[in-house]
Amino acid sequence: MASRTPLTVASARMDAPPVALTRRARSINRMLAEVYPDAHCELDYRTPFQLLVATVLSAQCTDVRVNQVTPALFARFPDATALSGADRHELEALIRPTGFYRAKAESLLGLSRDIVERYDGEVPGRLGELTTLRGVGRKTANVVLGNAFGVPGITVDTHMGRLARRLGLTVSEDPVVIERDLMALIERREWTLWSHRIIFHGRRRCKARKPECGACEIAALCPSAPGARSKPAA
Repeated sequence: MASRTPLTVASARMDAPPVALTRRARSINRMLAEVYPDAHCELDYRTPFQLLVATVLSAQCTDVRVNQVTPALFARFPDATALSGADRHELEALIRPTGFYRAKAESLLGLSRDIVERYDGEVPGRLGELTTLRGVGRKTANVVLGNAFGVPGITVDTHMGRLARRLGLTVSEDPVVIERDLMALIERREWTLWSHRIIFHGRRRCKARKPECGACEIAALCPSAPGARSKPAA
């Protein structure tokens, strides 16, 4: 779960990033847009609430596995009102394949009750409101805002953090600082699609243990690629 630390945390980089760094980040984004023109959220959902639930379940779990679990879950509990009254044991049994099912069940019950009690059963469409829900941090909130409400946001998951560091766009391990660093580099209108493109690239090419640098479409702009020291910074 992403930290709830506000974005006033000091960045590991300068507040005003060098022009060359901004240009390189935006060039990477343009190249990834060509490589992954269909980049999108890979969680299956039909409503903001379903996306919120699926995103919570995706922690430490693949989207493929979550998509195998949610059809039965949403058939049984289609909205916040239904899920807020769920039997914990039944809920745990339904989501068990996603891992950490006891903690996730507690989060789902808590956020559903918060939505019913404070927002009349409807998922709020603002970051500050979403992050007050139990079990919802900035990462989850930005996924929901960007995909269900069309509000630009950068999703800092493990792929985003790993690639942002490899690409030299941040030096931080803190999700909030990474988010801030990237917000300063990428145009606001591109934040959500940037997140999808980076996540696609992290899953398909720039993998954690064996990045495929030899076949990487953005290797020329990556300071971590073999031979990078001989390449220009931007």
